[in-house]
Amino acid sequence: MTIKEAGVSLASLSGVLDPLRQPLFTLLDTPVSWTEVLGFGSGALCVWLVARQRTANWPIGIANNLLFVLLFTDSGLYADAGLQIVFISLAAYGWWTWTHGGGPGSPGQEVGRTSRTEWLWLCAAGVVGTLALTVLLDRQTDSTVPFWDALTTGLSLMATYGQCRKRLESWWLWIAADVVYVPLYAYKELYLTSLLYVGFLALCCVGLRDWRRDLVPGARTAGAMA
Repeated sequence: MTIKEAGVSLASLSGVLDPLRQPLFTLLDTPVSWTEVLGFGSGALCVWLVARQRTANWPIGIANNLLFVLLFTDSGLYADAGLQIVFISLAAYGWWTWTHGGGPGSPGQEVGRTSRTEWLWLCAAGVVGTLALTVLLDRQTDSTVPFWDALTTGLSLMATYGQCRKRLESWWLWIAADVVYVPLYAYKELYLTSLLYVGFLALCCVGLRDWRRDLVPGARTAGAMA
């Protein structure tokens, strides 16, 4: 495919998606698009299903990611838009892990603790990734919030890894990310999405409680000793 043909294809795709960009209603004098409304609904359902440990959260989450790619690109949150692509790949991995556990024929993944080794490389990757992405966004895009966009991306990736492996502490990482997401989206005038993340905070607390209750016996000490 030539560059010209690729440009035509992208233009055609943009035309198909234009109806999703149309405002559905106005909130605080700001138009709210179909994309944001559909992202609100699918996102809330996805997090509720995760808290309930329902495998259906993964395909619904993928649909939510696709909607947020469009929403965040239009809002200049480029790291968050790119993050959704990564989420789709991780969702496929999480879907397989939750249904197969350690491999084909194995029982489903059970709730466990994050080991010290996992924490070390997760924190290292999170810090390096956040700093690198901040520099990239600051120098290569017109982002007005490069650090906060990068920070939420790093926290979200760390949390998603834990969610894929059913690590209890993934909920604390999601809570930390949501605390930043709420004012960030309000600042970008994505008020409905900001409200959605307030709901996410509440659902994260529910998920943390439920997963702690379902924690596999012996996992409390195993995670600390690893």
